[in-house]
Amino acid sequence: MKKLLVTGSSGLIGSEVVTYFDAKSWQVAGVDNNMRRSFFGEQGDTRWNQRRLVATSRHFTHYELDIRERERVSELVASLKPDLIVHAAAQPSHDLAASRPFADFEVNAVGTSNLLEATRRFVPEAVFVLMSSNKVYGDRPNAIAMRELDTRWDYVDATYADGIDENMSIDQSMHSLFGASKVAADVLTQEYGRYFGMRTCCLRGGCLTGPNHSGVELHGFLSYLVRCNLEEREYTIFGYKGKQVRDNIHSFDVARCIEAFYEMPSAGAVFNLGGGRANSVSILEAFDRVAALTGKAMRYKYVERPRAGDHICYISDLARLKRELPGWNITKSLDDIFAEIVNTWQARLAT
Repeated sequence: MKKLLVTGSSGLIGSEVVTYFDAKSWQVAGVDNNMRRSFFGEQGDTRWNQRRLVATSRHFTHYELDIRERERVSELVASLKPDLIVHAAAQPSHDLAASRPFADFEVNAVGTSNLLEATRRFVPEAVFVLMSSNKVYGDRPNAIAMRELDTRWDYVDATYADGIDENMSIDQSMHSLFGASKVAADVLTQEYGRYFGMRTCCLRGGCLTGPNHSGVELHGFLSYLVRCNLEEREYTIFGYKGKQVRDNIHSFDVARCIEAFYEMPSAGAVFNLGGGRANSVSILEAFDRVAALTGKAMRYKYVERPRAGDHICYISDLARLKRELPGWNITKSLDDIFAEIVNTWQARLAT
């Protein structure tokens, strides 16, 4: 039986990866210590998802462990000897990092270093996948020539008709401290691949979403937006007239991508991973989509000042991913994503 180690196993991507590979009869070990509650309070708590995984999975074992604890990380990797490591644990908030800079860097950068070195020492043949972030590009995407449409911003430059590819520089731009810590993790993962010949991959995620997100204001755009609508709470738009654009990818398609890389691994691979242009949506467009599904108008307020280093328009160019991992594609449309998140939150709030 193949063995998988997933960090951040109670989060959106981690839990999807657990479910996906458990269904394929992998032996799955999940590492999570519910640090999201410390970061985001009660609404960020992921224990409900941990309990769901324990109850529904056939081959899953939960490990309560902080990835900043180097010796414990090493001991776990040495004992499990996984074939695949999916590192999804993170301090995930662009905004929160400034108020908790040490925790942000220790979790995102030092935690990644601990896992990579444990992998090199004990299972150097394993495939290692880091859930990186498009925030490694900092605010450089904002330098692309854009035009303002009725409900969104879009690229004018034809070079970016299909989105942003992996050739965009991650240097000399404003990242936020979160973006900087993810750059450190991203480059470390590449270097362990290139320098040591390990089979590593950085997936620079766009807007990752799905029904198992504990969405909060500072992280989890669509999940939080849907919850605000259903509970008739006020949503805050930060700048750009609410026309800022994100491309959304369902966590299921992320899990499929990880499987595709496991089957065709390489050293130091980097891929932009999002929903592409077809799954892109602005905040204003998302308001209309959610209202159409729930019958409730969106309540919101507007703050003129945007978040520091935030993207005006970000769409992932998926060409390299599809070229190097043939057979992988997007299976969950934007309509699918909205309907599933709305249905899930309606069910949660009804209990």
